[in-house]
Amino acid sequence: MAYIDPNAVRTVTSIGGGPIGGGWAAHFLARGYDVVAYLHDQNEEESYRSIVDTAWKSLTDLGVAEGTSLERLTLTFNLKNAVKDTDFIQESAPERLEIKQALYKELGDIVPAHVVIGSSTSGLTMSDIQAKCSTPKRCIIAHPFNPPYLLPLVELVGGKLSDPSAVTWAEDFYTLAGKSPLVMKKEIPGFVATRLQEALWREALHMVANGEATPADIDNALMNGPAPRMVAQGQCMAFHVACGEGGMATNLDQFGPALKLPWTRLEAPELTQELRDRMVDGCNDMAGQERFEDMAARRDRQIVAVLRALRDTN
Repeated sequence: MAYIDPNAVRTVTSIGGGPIGGGWAAHFLARGYDVVAYLHDQNEEESYRSIVDTAWKSLTDLGVAEGTSLERLTLTFNLKNAVKDTDFIQESAPERLEIKQALYKELGDIVPAHVVIGSSTSGLTMSDIQAKCSTPKRCIIAHPFNPPYLLPLVELVGGKLSDPSAVTWAEDFYTLAGKSPLVMKKEIPGFVATRLQEALWREALHMVANGEATPADIDNALMNGPAPRMVAQGQCMAFHVACGEGGMATNLDQFGPALKLPWTRLEAPELTQELRDRMVDGCNDMAGQERFEDMAARRDRQIVAVLRALRDTN
């Protein structure tokens, strides 16, 4: 299939009225694209514009492309209008398979086959999503990390009926669009980053369930332990560098036996009412009276500062 030259993409359609869809719209606007956003319900418009406005504050702090503006965002509640002149589609519809399949069935019939469609799904597979689509070859997974307007990662993988060249095209396009694509070797549930995050999450839930740590302890340990280091080095390189000249070989030879120690509990704990309440109460205690919007804004300011620091040192 001959897809449009990634350098020639001018208009991006963002489907979905939630934080991911709005975040993607803000990202593409900041990179100089015209964005057409499709919302399923007119009642979503106010919250959607709030998401984009919040993202825009951080994006303008980081620096946006010349000539870009929020005025280049068009909202529509008609799917055919949203896709009629598009060069690329970023789909962020609700995480329900029946909704995705119905949407892709319609997109397959109304969108020219040379337009690639990337799904933001965090848990479904493209093989399942594309099952009812008449033009599945151009459909791929393009999973971001939240918030998608700040965190560069996007994980790419096709389904059983996807054209490998669509994934290659997406890698080139997202790179041009300022993202850091990770092309996966195969289709697996949870992709790469989410699976790593879930391992941390399961360990945290076990420690809270067993009275070994509070939610505040968990966040303190991560924020003041591995998190700052991971900004500079991922898990593999951190262990490689930590062992000096011997690198990863020394790490595995010296600490390998410890892998068998019963430290970790990789099975998810039973989500009892007690565990649920401990987590909710602990997070509410940390949040205090602060509003969600203020916490998100502070998070974004801090991520911007980190990204600036990385850009300056690189």
